[in-house]
Amino acid sequence: MAGVLAAAPARRYSVTALARRLGHSGGAVGNACETLVTRGEAERIGTNPRTYRATAATAQVAAPPLQRTAPPTTPVTTGPVQAGAQPRSGKPEPVLRPNGQYYHPRAVADLPDVEALRRLRKANVPVLLYGPPGTGKTSLIEAAFNDLITVAGDGDTTVGDLVGEYTQDEKGGYEFIYGPLVTAMQEGRALLLDDATLISPKVLAALYPAMDGRRQIQVKAHKGETVTAEPGFYVIAGHNPGVHGAVLTEALASRFSVQIQVGTDYDLAASLNINKTAVRVARNLAARQAAGEIGWAPQLRELIAFSKIAEVLGVDAAFANLIGIAPLDDRDAVAEIVAKATGQRALPLALGAQCPTRY
Repeated sequence: MAGVLAAAPARRYSVTALARRLGHSGGAVGNACETLVTRGEAERIGTNPRTYRATAATAQVAAPPLQRTAPPTTPVTTGPVQAGAQPRSGKPEPVLRPNGQYYHPRAVADLPDVEALRRLRKANVPVLLYGPPGTGKTSLIEAAFNDLITVAGDGDTTVGDLVGEYTQDEKGGYEFIYGPLVTAMQEGRALLLDDATLISPKVLAALYPAMDGRRQIQVKAHKGETVTAEPGFYVIAGHNPGVHGAVLTEALASRFSVQIQVGTDYDLAASLNINKTAVRVARNLAARQAAGEIGWAPQLRELIAFSKIAEVLGVDAAFANLIGIAPLDDRDAVAEIVAKATGQRALPLALGAQCPTRY
């Protein structure tokens, strides 16, 4: 998909045109396009019909895996890596994700997490990963499954977003475009419900028949068509407890036989050459959060962002930003810990007086 867009960066492609070019279903193509848009690797130009165009990042994702640029703070492997592969040292190798970044496996049940997820998929045991945003839940799932289709859940997600809906084509007519659920079932692929607990229970109910012994759904909007899941179809979900609007209902929880808590590995953060003081501050805040003293602590996502900000604006600005992104109720506690760790006055990042220097 990215290769077609990158080959003609100025050209606009409709879902129908891309589907014909690639020989895939319109639903699969539409979902892939939306995934690229979410990652900033393509842009949606029109909506009726949906049309897409390449961005500056499209060519990078279209490149073969070994030609992609690895993040400067992560080790680079010299060949394709099997998820969970064990080197002689016994430590799992980093796994290349679709966006060209590396995921560093962690342990669960005495297995590398990517290997554990693959085994659970083979046994058709659905998994729910839960933990604060930014701890690497989505990264783990992307590393484990190279055929993943992702649904970014929110309160506005509809049954049509999952199953499919009619869309106007280039000729002015209407065609039914299958949604990610149907596409995953038809193609035997893994389906990630990201932020699943933000989706209305009434919408999620459309998914449940596909997850039980029936492995079928009825597409009422498309002449009542019955869709049966092909071998390999698998559902996995992510849940962020504490996020406003996230509700883990009994019906949803009962569908996921395995539920794995995911937190930030601060040792990994240190190994990625992230500022040691920033990691120490994050550990301190995480300990206070665990003790119930505060409600927020920086996760791996915030620490990686800290490293990038420090490279661009300097370490002091990165610490100031760390204070600024903390929830208001916890901001004073974060500022206090940053001040003790750095020995400097700690305030949120803010604009100052007019800059006298021209850049």
